[in-house]
Amino acid sequence: MFFSIIMVLLLPTETKAEEMVNVKLVKDIGHTNELTFRFHGTYLTLDPSLQLREGVEYTLKKKKRGLFSLMSKKEKLQINGSFMLVPHEYDTNHYIEINGKPYLGAIEFTEEKGKYIRPVNQLPLEDYLKGVVPFEVFSTWSLETLKAQALAARTYAITQRSKEMNDTIQYQVYGGFTWDPKTTQAVEETKGEIITYQGKPITAFYSASNGGVTENNKHVWGGQQIPIYPIKKDEYDPIEPWKFTLHKDQLNLEEIDWYDSSAWDDLIEVDSKIAATMKSYLKRVGYLGDIKIISVPTFEIAKDKNPSGRTMTGSIEVSFLHRLFDGTIMLEQLEIRNGNINKIRPLIGGDIFRSYLIDSLTFEDGHYTMSGRGYGHGVGMSQWGASVMGDNGKNYKEIIQYYFPRTSISQINAMVNGKE
Repeated sequence: MFFSIIMVLLLPTETKAEEMVNVKLVKDIGHTNELTFRFHGTYLTLDPSLQLREGVEYTLKKKKRGLFSLMSKKEKLQINGSFMLVPHEYDTNHYIEINGKPYLGAIEFTEEKGKYIRPVNQLPLEDYLKGVVPFEVFSTWSLETLKAQALAARTYAITQRSKEMNDTIQYQVYGGFTWDPKTTQAVEETKGEIITYQGKPITAFYSASNGGVTENNKHVWGGQQIPIYPIKKDEYDPIEPWKFTLHKDQLNLEEIDWYDSSAWDDLIEVDSKIAATMKSYLKRVGYLGDIKIISVPTFEIAKDKNPSGRTMTGSIEVSFLHRLFDGTIMLEQLEIRNGNINKIRPLIGGDIFRSYLIDSLTFEDGHYTMSGRGYGHGVGMSQWGASVMGDNGKNYKEIIQYYFPRTSISQINAMVNGKE
């Protein structure tokens, strides 16, 4: 709350009534205990003893819990706890570069999990959107399509603002102060407009392509089916067919010379990209240490489909070597039998296993081949479909009504400010 008050006091008069958002910077920062920053313009901190200089590159390092060190070529400081940089004036001449990437507004450098640095960017909603839209769609698309995307992004942000949003696809991809003139125009020409249903902002879901048929929210996330997300044929979506192969055997254990000190490091899976995704998944569910994928003995999908034609369940089995921190190597296995397909897709990767609109899965000559349509969950707006609508002369309000039927377009100030 104190942070928000500080920011509002520093904003120019015309923006004081604007919604503010906080965004954790994860996409380009990753998990790190060290980063660099410099700022342009005059910036303040809440600690009067901490006087930082414009244009100087500072290196921030996470030390023991609750402690940071801040260094430049001429000084070294110790900082206890999180600290903030707040612009003396809010405008495009005041911005902070973190690892070379620019951000408007204020930055709070916080501690995460006791060992990482996590910057949090606070800025007005409209400027946040100017850093979102060009990273969610192509700026070469029609202005009306970009306006529709701006409304969807603004509405989604409003419904998520009580959460700890980050700058990844988990919420919306945010690129900081890396704007494009055309997407900026789309945001400015729809300033404050959001999509509402029965007087409330909707959760404006969107995905790259629905594969020619939209999906309802219940099939993806459960809960009650919402009328604004019907299942229907999408005459504008360009379908976006996809296909990938996955070899059953990833490593040949019989060829490994365990007496060779480099044997483990020399093990490279046949499908290295998918194997890397599987390893990340296994680590997230608790398998710490190094992992090598041996094989995928089972990969199946059920014949039953939901009303939109999407696959609901499947099975997968992954065999892998797990090297513990003491050097012990164990043979492990992960198995999902007749489980929800959304438990299996993360093992392959959403950029490869692109949707649940699966046309076929076959096994031949030692590898699986899966093909399907679409890219993403299919609920709400198809971004590629919206692009086609824009090219066909539809305006942004028509695009919104097509993908979010029964909704209205309202102003934030009338619908949200002071009421939640």
